[in-house]
Amino acid sequence: MRLKTLVLRNFRGYRGEVRIPVHPDLTALIGRNDIGKSTILDALGIFFDSPLVKFDTSDLCVYAEDKEVRIGCVFDELPDSLTLDATSTTNLREEYLLNEDGDLEIHKVFDCSVKSPKPRVLAFAKHPTADGYADLLQLKNSDLKKRLQEKSVDTDGVDLRSNPSIRKALWDSCENLQLSLTEIELNKEDAKKIWDQIQHYLPIFALFRADRPSTDEDSEVQDPMKLAIRQAISELANELQNIQNRIRDAALDVARRTLEKLKDLDPNLSKELSPTFRSDPKWDSLFKLALTTDDQIPVNKRGSGVRRLILLGFFRAEAERRRTEENRSNIIYAIEEPETSQHPSNQRMVIEALKDLASADGCQVVITTHVPGLAEMIPVDALRYVRCAHDNTRVVEEGTDEVLKRIADDLGVIPDNRVRVFVCVEGPNDVAFLKSMAMVLLAAGDDVGFEPDDTPEVVFLPLGGSTLRDWVNSQYLRPLNRPEIHIYDRDTDSPPKYQSHVNEVNKRGDGSKAFLTRKREAENYLHPDAINEVLGVEVKVSDENDVPEAVARAIHEREEGSAPWEQLGDEKRKKKEGRAKQRLNNEVAPAMTLDRLRERGALDEIREWFSAIKAIVQKG
Repeated sequence: MRLKTLVLRNFRGYRGEVRIPVHPDLTALIGRNDIGKSTILDALGIFFDSPLVKFDTSDLCVYAEDKEVRIGCVFDELPDSLTLDATSTTNLREEYLLNEDGDLEIHKVFDCSVKSPKPRVLAFAKHPTADGYADLLQLKNSDLKKRLQEKSVDTDGVDLRSNPSIRKALWDSCENLQLSLTEIELNKEDAKKIWDQIQHYLPIFALFRADRPSTDEDSEVQDPMKLAIRQAISELANELQNIQNRIRDAALDVARRTLEKLKDLDPNLSKELSPTFRSDPKWDSLFKLALTTDDQIPVNKRGSGVRRLILLGFFRAEAERRRTEENRSNIIYAIEEPETSQHPSNQRMVIEALKDLASADGCQVVITTHVPGLAEMIPVDALRYVRCAHDNTRVVEEGTDEVLKRIADDLGVIPDNRVRVFVCVEGPNDVAFLKSMAMVLLAAGDDVGFEPDDTPEVVFLPLGGSTLRDWVNSQYLRPLNRPEIHIYDRDTDSPPKYQSHVNEVNKRGDGSKAFLTRKREAENYLHPDAINEVLGVEVKVSDENDVPEAVARAIHEREEGSAPWEQLGDEKRKKKEGRAKQRLNNEVAPAMTLDRLRERGALDEIREWFSAIKAIVQKG
């Protein structure tokens, strides 16, 4: 399950209902100090039962018109089925537990009129409201059978042992269920069983606060090894459950045999005794893992900057692990001010690591920041601007040029006036490819006229996924008529879809120039030896074939026990292809050499692109 939206109502500074869209990968909450960014992370912590955040009646918004606080989460990528018991398998759609968008929306509601409110768990869904059909999830099997009789429903083909089967028969028999958005209490009978099952699919939630003491548990959470243990236990849940069941069965067998022998001594006493387990084992408390230096100084005794860098190392390792594994739980990393305690030279490394982590399948990252150097590197579609409205309540905005302008103004992100040329491409992967090609040429002695990672005169501008810095430079400097170099994929359309745009740019007469690639796309310029060297798969690379799809298929098929590629859903294949495309441009492209480019028949064309960029830079 993947988090799609956070819903807040009357929580701290958020009066009324506020819906905050969450990016599938990286979400960055931007705003001034004390504006409500950390409140969003705390709300997520409360929803996911983080040990770092506990709900309190003081969390009720002071401007609220009632005493109810609501924290909700909307999820997509839902499980195909839920097993309630040995005879009952169902799914969320058939139980009418999805909202109007087909997503699962769960709210936790706190009544602040009581001293210690406990959350009511509700599904906000398009559910039957017709009389006699609205309460089926709360009925026992015997009551459902009575309802069948009351509604005169034919029971042929209905499994009367299975509550989902009975509910389906009842709902199918009704001409007008009067479906309407409503709240379904997930507190008893099958409604509770469904919620219990849903919780197994919820993302793991890891909250990392800014490096300041706020609770006694912070120092433990700062040590990523505790989280590593939790995730390992989560992924081995089935095996551990089997072990637990075997131990339980063996122990119960001993207890039963003991009671049988006790009957011979005291029959009455044996009747009073019954074997029960008081609680399930807490596996995470059984394992202790710590990192220490050579002189045995533990992590939590090191400097705050070092601890955060160790955490960063954990992020990188986790991202790499998630690239190569399937069937793992989703995880949300919520990180407050990741730049905390870091030297400015490390801040770029931090955000790049987080972006890399967020791109891994099954990972979402939510961060807060108000540091311009960090914010300007974040993709614009990941930005969420938190501001205070005129009535002193909080608003979260995204997307428009006006919002991005306010973010830039608030944080002091300004255009770099040293820019001489914009290199416009389709997306971030193309930027990574071009920078790697520039490094390959430089390493071979070619003069491309600039350093790819340290030349303000050249701005690589991905038109489909730019960062805040790209947006600022584009918005403020383009009116000054900076020359542009455009490089677009030829793809497989005939004529190429960007041909007319290329023609228009080449007619400008202002020094701008546009190219269509001679091969299908950037990945077709890579050498199969480089792909095999870095990714360990052998694929064919021609000028026209779909290289990301071929690599994604090859990586998938080498995984033990993987389903046939053709049996994967379209969305799952698309994600794997997207990840393969990213790895090809970020990991394989740097492994190219002049000889490999020459063998691919690409060297002269790539030199032509960079000659055009160099001519503008040197003209200055």
